[in-house]
This record gives sequence, structure tokens and C-alpha cells, in this order.
Amino acid sequence: MLPSLLLSMREGLEAALIVGIVLGALRQMRREELAASLWWGVAAASLLSLGSAGLLTWLGLSLEAPYEQIFEGTTMFLAAGILSWMIFWMSRQSRTMKGDLETEVRKAAGQSGRALFFLAFIAVVREGIELALFLTASAFASDSMQTLFGTLFGLLIAILLGWSLFASTYKLDLVRFFQVTGVLLILFAAGLVARGFHEFIEIGWLPALVEHVWDFNFVIGESSTLGETLKALFGYNPSPALLEVCAYLAYFAVILFSLWTSHRQAGAPEPQAR
Repeated sequence: MLPSLLLSMREGLEAALIVGIVLGALRQMRREELAASLWWGVAAASLLSLGSAGLLTWLGLSLEAPYEQIFEGTTMFLAAGILSWMIFWMSRQSRTMKGDLETEVRKAAGQSGRALFFLAFIAVVREGIELALFLTASAFASDSMQTLFGTLFGLLIAILLGWSLFASTYKLDLVRFFQVTGVLLILFAAGLVARGFHEFIEIGWLPALVEHVWDFNFVIGESSTLGETLKALFGYNPSPALLEVCAYLAYFAVILFSLWTSHRQAGAPEPQAR
């Protein structure tokens, strides 16, 4: 439940921020009549995202071995890749997202309601498709009902936060919010990578190297409540293969080094012309 709540809250908040910024820009431009086009775009994107989530989950649950493991492993790798890209993108765009989006709204409003519809549709459907893929991977690693409830609660929190930002004096440090959730999502993505390797090891596509590096079942069993929670959130495996451990650590090394390099380049002063 916790992974789906975290994912849906973050993705939902991004979508809510986009809608709020667009509405605010239309109000400043005195073009409130275009708000209907915005909401039609949001509705169309939401329906497409729901359909994608249902289709992906249905495909995964209807397959049998070894195709089930292939589909689940591939889905987890795709979700981890998109999640990693999202973390980097938000770390760069969180400070300028409002201004950039307002500029796009002014351009779209100067054309037609159709342009604003597609602006809202593309912005929201990107978040929705990403969330659909993440939740499918999360459902494979945990209980489907817990994933559903976590998603509903996360979206509700996102809607309330988004409304509070634009309808009251409440202020949320978005940069800090995305930094904190970004750390948790890195842990979640690392777990997806390890789980993807686990699925491919099961069908013999990848070597285990060492079948069981350790066995912590006597401390935290995989079927226990804590074990299932850690498995869903961080990809916990009480008796992992060596390749899973290497994949988990390699992902951390690559992602942290990349983030450090990105932040260092962003903070470096521009060379002065002589």
C-alpha cells in the first residue's frame, strides 16, 4: 500500500500542480472561458491512463509461466527506467516548472481551445501513463487491493495538496518535497531493478552466480507483514541471489553518481568571456 500511495501522491501532485498553474494563468489572462477545454483534456488523459493501467494489469495476471515472469520482469525494468528519468527531470525542472508552463499556456490560449486541450492532455497523460506502469509493477510485488487503496489515498492527498497550494495561503516547499520523495523513489526503483533480475533468474535467462548470498528468513520472513511491506517498498528479498544484490548496488552507484554529477554541473559558475 505504501509504494502505491507514495507514487500516486507524487504523480498526482504533479498533475494537480499543472492543472492549478494552467487555471491560474487563464485567470490572469482573463480567459476563463477556456477552462472547459482544460478539463476536457484532463478527463481524456485520466480515462486513457485508467485504461492503460487496467490493460497492463490484466495482461500480467492472465499470462502463465514463463511468460508471466518475462512480462513482470520487463515491466519492472521499464518502470525503474522511467522512474529514474522522472527523478532527474524533476530535480532540474521543479524550480522553473511554473514559469515554463505559464509560457506554454499563453501560447496555447492565443491559438484556440483545442491547443489548450492538447496541452492539458499531454501534460496529464504523461503523469498518468507513468503512474499506470509504476502501479502495475507495484501490484506484481504486493497485493492488488493494497495497491488500489494506496493509489486512491495517494491521489486524494495529492488533490488536497494541490487545492491548498492555489486556493489558500498554505505554502509547500516543492523543491524539498520532491527531494524527499525522490530519495524514497530511488529506493523503490532499486527494488524494481532487483525484482526484475529475480524474475529473469527464475526462468533461466540470467545466472544467479550464487543461489543464496544470505538467508534472513529467521529475522524477517518474506511472508510476514513487515517482510511483505519491505518487499513492496524496497524490493526486500530475505535470501537473494548474488546477481540481485549486485544489480541493487549497481543501480544505487549509477543513480547517485549521476545525480551528484548533475547537481555539480548545475551549480558550476559559467566561464567568463575574456
